[in-house]
Amino acid sequence: MTQHHLTILTGASRGMGLAMAHQLLDANSHLLCISRQANRELETLAVRKGAAVTLWSQDLADTQGSAERLQAWLNELDANHLASATLINNAGVIPHIGPLDECPPEELANALRVGLEAPMQLTAAFLRATGAWVASGWQGPRKVLNISSGLGRHAMAAQAPYCAAKAGMDHFTRCSALDEARRPHGAKLVSLAPGVIDTDMQVQLRAGDPAAFPDRQRFVELQSQGQLTSPQAAAERVLAWLDRPDFGEQPVADVRD
Repeated sequence: MTQHHLTILTGASRGMGLAMAHQLLDANSHLLCISRQANRELETLAVRKGAAVTLWSQDLADTQGSAERLQAWLNELDANHLASATLINNAGVIPHIGPLDECPPEELANALRVGLEAPMQLTAAFLRATGAWVASGWQGPRKVLNISSGLGRHAMAAQAPYCAAKAGMDHFTRCSALDEARRPHGAKLVSLAPGVIDTDMQVQLRAGDPAAFPDRQRFVELQSQGQLTSPQAAAERVLAWLDRPDFGEQPVADVRD
């Protein structure tokens, strides 16, 4: 019986998420991509590679709905056909760039829902569903990779919501890793900063108002000096970390370490 490696990836429609999706597709994989807008080119690529892909159009701001949908989907799978199961929480949002009191309340709420609450809800759903597989005798490895940021570990003016979401992601990963370490065949969790990547998020930061964003020039210089990593190269580094034999021993990490 052929067994597939299951990977669930959020934010898979563009940037590093899309690059990871491209690299994860192969004949031994089943990839579930969750994005607000599905990228249909992945279906064409999957056919060419002989890979299984499932695309969901799902607004992660609906955190409970997203988690319930994922758990129901996982509950329907036959774990005996799976060699491993991995969740990659990659989606994130930068709201209005400026001081916290100038951020529109709806943008602040959305950034925290997508950037922190959704990863927590999806991780909880993933652990519940795959934990039931383990209780029934399944022994495959389970991993959760949360894509964090250096801004979760270093404060920056005009970035309070994004920094707070990533700092929260780091710490809930630490906490859940402790919980899983107490369980037989517990999942391994890592919150990983992927470095500075040439994505739409960088474009958004460079377009910030200098009066409200004192660090804007730093991001302009990163681009002009060629210090941004391509999404493809960043995806390779992140997925290489996921494959490390010591994955999970350090629950908060940086690919540049």
